[in-house]
Amino acid sequence: MSKIFLVEDDEDIRETVLYALQSSGFDALGFESATSFFLALEKESVLPSLIILDIMLPGDNGLFILQKLRQNHIYQALPIIMLTAKGSEIDKVKGLDLGADDYLTKPFSVMELISRIKALLRRSSLSSPASTAKEVIAFQNIKLDHQRRKVMVNNQTITLTYKEYELLYYLMLNTGMVLKRDKILEIIWGYDFEGESRTLDMHIKSLRQKLGAASEHIKTIRNVGYKLGE
Repeated sequence: MSKIFLVEDDEDIRETVLYALQSSGFDALGFESATSFFLALEKESVLPSLIILDIMLPGDNGLFILQKLRQNHIYQALPIIMLTAKGSEIDKVKGLDLGADDYLTKPFSVMELISRIKALLRRSSLSSPASTAKEVIAFQNIKLDHQRRKVMVNNQTITLTYKEYELLYYLMLNTGMVLKRDKILEIIWGYDFEGESRTLDMHIKSLRQKLGAASEHIKTIRNVGYKLGE
């Protein structure tokens, strides 16, 4: 049975979602704050299969929890869904950038949440490019050490966000291949990001800026997608 942790300070929402999850066959636990969540995470002998995080929380918010989780290698591949306030696009962008796998805007359909959870759990059970055994990849003056999640350009370390790193890693694993936009979105952000192409474009732009002169290796294939190398 898949275990799901929900961090939501609104008691009505928390109890409604927990009831729906438990009725759908999940072992679900709810927490009202970052403090209670991290205490439970330390005590549990088995990692949760998926975490749902509300962004607006008392004390440390959901983005803080997300960032702290992604900085720990134990939780780097753990599926995480963010709950955001209506119209708060900046929170969605921050969440995706820090490593969220999906998001829902309040008010949301509990049935849609259940559907997305099941889809994420299916995806996480499959092999992804970020879990391959290829630990060190080099292309021209770019070197990526996957075990340490470290990227170097001209022997200088550059700092990338979680999604920028995953995007570069996927491009480098497929050097020379044209990667379609919808495929990149599916692999890096999940099945339900159809139509969110500006999210990809934004991350490509940011990645290019951080790569500096080495950004010339990332090619835009008009009306198709992107590739690394000629």
